[in-house]
Amino acid sequence: MRILILGGSVFLGRAFAEEATLRGHAVTVFNRGRSGPDVPGAEALRGDRENPADLERLAAAGPWDAVVDTCGFQPRPVGDSARALSGRADTYLFVSSFHAHSDWPAAPVDESAPRHVCGPDAAPDEVPGNALKAGCERAVEKYFTGGTLILNPGLIVGPWENTGRLLWWLERTARGGEFLAPGRPEQPVQLIDARDVAAFGLDLLEQRATGRYLVTGPKDGATFGELLGRCAEVTGSGAEPVWADDDFLLEQGVGPWTELPLWAPDEPAMAGTWAVVPAKAEAAGLRRRPLAETVADTWRWLGERGPATGPYKQGETVLGIAPDKEQEVLLAWHARTGVR
Repeated sequence: MRILILGGSVFLGRAFAEEATLRGHAVTVFNRGRSGPDVPGAEALRGDRENPADLERLAAAGPWDAVVDTCGFQPRPVGDSARALSGRADTYLFVSSFHAHSDWPAAPVDESAPRHVCGPDAAPDEVPGNALKAGCERAVEKYFTGGTLILNPGLIVGPWENTGRLLWWLERTARGGEFLAPGRPEQPVQLIDARDVAAFGLDLLEQRATGRYLVTGPKDGATFGELLGRCAEVTGSGAEPVWADDDFLLEQGVGPWTELPLWAPDEPAMAGTWAVVPAKAEAAGLRRRPLAETVADTWRWLGERGPATGPYKQGETVLGIAPDKEQEVLLAWHARTGVR
């Protein structure tokens, strides 16, 4: 197949480019050349998807069997890309998110769950941030003439991660000593390796599939305790988790999901975070590698990458609790429980 990847140099886009190249497909990546090196063997076209002239040049370089869009975050640029590539590709695969569904994370969702209200031409300041992915999906559905394939992933981790949730935990455990662990060690978590998302997406493209698939780790497949234990193990630091309950952490002003990445307190607003059953994707052949493999591979890649150039962020929010605050909370927890 001839496959065009919008992005293709970091994290999920890179995973698609690497997997497609390994499978022998002819891969073209379209990006600005700023985020990272292109995958060897892929043809690189430079440009900005928000520049009409660049999109026109890109369309002229086709046709392709499929477009893979891993870097669409706002409806208007996604709609512009879909319009420009209509008639230049058979299928448009758009990587969305659980966030497109209005019931999540308060409740589990499936492919039929309602989406946020967001039009295909909405501007970022017109709707809440979590609704934008729903608008991006509608832009592809409205403006691309051809087959549409939408993947709604949950929490993606793995080598080349740029958000930094798993990376932060690896780097924190690498520092050793006691570290603050949120909630219950037996709390299930649903993580999926970017390489497994890419492999599944390419399987579907090779089958000429269309439609929507929720893609995530298995329900009850791994726990937070297992995740943090693997992080401590691969770093060889001897770090020891100190598990503090949700209510205490909230009393201490610790921010869920951001200050302690992946922490979803046991409260109604987050009750469905780790409760999605990706039955449709599993029936279609979704395969997932063991969490231990993902953690080990990510730690190995971190060593190759070297120190981060800045803090990890979710949007404009810095991820990870500050060391001084962590120590204060640990001392308060020891004083509360009388255990050291």
